Amino acid sequence: MAKVTRDDVARLAGTSTAVVSYVINNGPRPVAPATRERVLAAIKELGYRPDRVAQAMASRRTDLIGMIVPDSRQPFFGEMAHAVEQAAAERGKMVLVGNTDYVADREVHYLRAFLGMRVSGLILVSHGLNDLAANEIEAWDARVVLLHERPEAIDDVAVVTDDLGGATLATRHLLEHGYDYVACLGGTADTPSVGDPVSDHVEGWRRAMREAGKTTEGRLFEAPYNRYDAYTVALELLAGPDRPPAIFCSTDDQAIGVLRAARELRIDVPGELAVAGFDDVKEAGLTDPPLTTIASDRSAMARAAVDLVLDDSLRVAGSRRERLKLFPSRLVVRQSCGCA
Repeated sequence: MAKVTRDDVARLAGTSTAVVSYVINNGPRPVAPATRERVLAAIKELGYRPDRVAQAMASRRTDLIGMIVPDSRQPFFGEMAHAVEQAAAERGKMVLVGNTDYVADREVHYLRAFLGMRVSGLILVSHGLNDLAANEIEAWDARVVLLHERPEAIDDVAVVTDDLGGATLATRHLLEHGYDYVACLGGTADTPSVGDPVSDHVEGWRRAMREAGKTTEGRLFEAPYNRYDAYTVALELLAGPDRPPAIFCSTDDQAIGVLRAARELRIDVPGELAVAGFDDVKEAGLTDPPLTTIASDRSAMARAAVDLVLDDSLRVAGSRRERLKLFPSRLVVRQSCGCA
């Protein structure tokens, strides 16, 4: 059976192929409602399917958005990727997701792969974007939106949470319960000092401790972001002679690891140990006890990132710094902090 073409649709609808193209692509020129209906009816009757590959070759751009994340197995990144996928679908786009596993070379690999596919743009959740990756973006003159993190190596539009303010809120809330001090699970030795959310979480913790007249000396502990390695760190910390009365964790995944370690050591939470996290992943409400944490509107952030990456004016010179979108953080009080 012969393949149905755009010419076939145009003949049946009594229009030009250009009008058919405008209907399929929702532009760039308007089409009268009655004409649009005829074209859509012809498409349905003939079973026409647009050749997306040919369209991409002609326009040098696909209906794809590339998204690069550190590790989608971690609940925060998985939920963020899902929110971006939903927002992109509302705009008629599909999302390709690549996981870097916090490896710089893998980040460059996905950058080259996605840009080579002529994606409409890139949404990048980068753990300390390196100069090689930044140069790759510059060479392709790519549409890039930074989501969640703002690496020093690239100056581009960003959609982020108020990480500093949120961490201050969480630590302040723990201190208001009357605990002598609050320890902090930060990142690891290779956590970037600028533009990384965890660095801001640590700084927010320091700020709240200073405000309360508490020292932070010896109370910051390195821990990977995932629950499994954080559990190992927490086991050693909680079994030691200087067990803290309260811990602020830079991620909910870390906090889940701490709760697991406390249960294993028969430490009552929050009776003997208070815990707070950051991110408000869906599991935070299901832990035992439910986790007090910091939340932001991930759906709104995802929509903002998709809108920006599809914005034709994204690459206008001098406009990047003006388009930092900062979303507020809010404290979600549950039981792990000591609240009823």
